[in-house]
Amino acid sequence: MAGIGSKLSKIFEKSTITTYLIGFVYSSMSTVTPMFVIILNILVMGYFLEFDSLGLIERELFSCSVLYIFIFSLLTCSPFNSVLSKYMSDVIYEERYQDIRPCYYLGLLMNLLLSNLLGVPFCLWEHFVGRVDVFYVFTGYCGYIALVLVFYSMIYLSIAKAYQKISLFYTIGMVWAFVFSLFLRFIMKWGIRESMLFALTTGFFLIAFLEIALVKRYFQKSSNRYASVLRYFKKYWQLVVANFCYILGLYVHNFVFWTTDMRMVLVKTFVCNQPYDMATCLAMFTNISATIIFITRVEMFFHEKYKNYSESVIGGRGRDIDIAKKEMFRQLSTELMSLVRIQFIITTVVYLACVVLLPRFGFSSLTLRIYPCLVVGYFIVFLMYSEIIFLYYYNDLGGAALTSLTFCLVTLFGSILASRLPELWYGLGVVLGAFSGWTTAYFRLRHIERNLDRHIFCVGSLLNPGMGTQPPGKVYDRKIQTRSEEV
Repeated sequence: MAGIGSKLSKIFEKSTITTYLIGFVYSSMSTVTPMFVIILNILVMGYFLEFDSLGLIERELFSCSVLYIFIFSLLTCSPFNSVLSKYMSDVIYEERYQDIRPCYYLGLLMNLLLSNLLGVPFCLWEHFVGRVDVFYVFTGYCGYIALVLVFYSMIYLSIAKAYQKISLFYTIGMVWAFVFSLFLRFIMKWGIRESMLFALTTGFFLIAFLEIALVKRYFQKSSNRYASVLRYFKKYWQLVVANFCYILGLYVHNFVFWTTDMRMVLVKTFVCNQPYDMATCLAMFTNISATIIFITRVEMFFHEKYKNYSESVIGGRGRDIDIAKKEMFRQLSTELMSLVRIQFIITTVVYLACVVLLPRFGFSSLTLRIYPCLVVGYFIVFLMYSEIIFLYYYNDLGGAALTSLTFCLVTLFGSILASRLPELWYGLGVVLGAFSGWTTAYFRLRHIERNLDRHIFCVGSLLNPGMGTQPPGKVYDRKIQTRSEEV
């Protein structure tokens, strides 16, 4: 994230309302623009192609196809992202840039293998059991693989601090998808559903192509060393658990409600719960600004304190180290409290606006009854994720894995319990899971604060470990002479 910190600092130097607005827009473009561009493009395509004229089954089939593409591409990428990011960061720090291409190719292979392991059986079931035509099934599969490539390549561009280019690539891909959908519908006379899905798929492939081309441009040499990448997965397995459990926790409550009586089953394949899924989407967007606020403040304030502490450890006096440590943790507390205050105000305003305005746009009363509890849950989720990022800063991988695992498991069992309660409490599982994860991360950070010196100065060994026979523990023989022997 350090790539946008200096630019944000320059923007906020004048401390005026205009500069704050510019800074907010800039940080938004660097973080959440890709998601908003895709959503906006789907809405615009639906408007111009008259998506509402389709029957209920056709509309829901398209919506479920896009929903499954996004959810399962994120899930299949999640086991690899954190470990590969760690490997790339270490390689760049050591200036071994020739090791990045092997990392990219090996990670891509593993990601595609896992994605196909889940995607191919599902598509076969969709065609042979659900009786969906081959073209539509294959188009959905291609869109799924394309989005896997997009999410995977974003790891490397984020490490290379190419945030603006990522946003630009998404914009180019979605503009192309919109124009191409109009061509398919009005020139080629394709169906509305097929035109939208095929155009989205080509847009995803265009984004993936641009990202892959930029990755190869940045990292041109290859050392062909693949074994070191695999060793990172063994060494940092906690990162796999942490990232996968966090992403799974974001959607596991949806999976629980897909099994209730409210679910909708389409073509014997797709399962969804439209009121609950829509309430989840609204709750996530209500709190999405927390990501922007967190990245902005960490870039501008905490990162500098963390850097000062790291430099004092390398060559500072003991007193300087203590002062830098206190300032760093004081800033950490400030950032968390500021995030809570600012995001609470934003969430309250957005929530009131949604409650007043959404019924006028046709949102069901059931969705709005589920929405409030989920808003609270996602408010805590983003606070918890901020703590996980701080745990990564201090290399507490076990704490991050424990936090995500707690969040996922409590959300799962809490949602099973909540599904038996009235609609107003359907989001209780997310609230309980997020609060449990937040509490776990909080106590881990407190533990790090109390034991940071031990963690920094007492980890490691003076001698390099090696294989061989252990030397004897006896150092010398102690000989005791009696007085008679001396005589």
